[in-house]
Amino acid sequence: MSAAFTALWTQDVCRELRRHRVGERPPVAFSGVHQSLPSWTSVGVGDSVFALHVNRCVLHVVSRLRVVDKQRRDCCGSAPVTWRDPAHPGHDAWAMLGADGCGAVPVHVEATPIRFDITVPGDLLGTLTWRNRRGDQRTLKYVVDGRLERSVSLQGVYRLTDESAVALGALLDSAPAPSRSAQPPHTAR
Repeated sequence: MSAAFTALWTQDVCRELRRHRVGERPPVAFSGVHQSLPSWTSVGVGDSVFALHVNRCVLHVVSRLRVVDKQRRDCCGSAPVTWRDPAHPGHDAWAMLGADGCGAVPVHVEATPIRFDITVPGDLLGTLTWRNRRGDQRTLKYVVDGRLERSVSLQGVYRLTDESAVALGALLDSAPAPSRSAQPPHTAR
């Protein structure tokens, strides 16, 4: 049975996505062992990852990525020969997702289009639940009056409970088709 996870995408990543990739479907994301990249080690083939972004205390669902494989393929381009060579030249268009990160490995995905107009309602924000390997559950910390005051409890790749995965999936599935002109303007932080 497939599982669902969340990964928080940083302001820098989302700034680049807003500039160049809104409405497009990423073919790849990157995982790594260094803290500069999310670690997708617990995510398996067939699992989904909801890419999230927090802007001004509001949580956004940016995309749902279903893992196809976690191996280097021809589409990644030639492996680097020296440290100066690009790590994944075939995915230059999506480099902002971590292609040049320390120890980055490709995670090929089938994804929904990148968008920044799907917000998680405040009443749902307080009920989203994650589960660890032992089965212990937790909700988000720092939710105040339906707003996420701090994103620290989202930083990393965490497994959602089935109910929370269904709720986030329903937000994506019920949203109108993305439109480049309908995207909110970039806000500097």
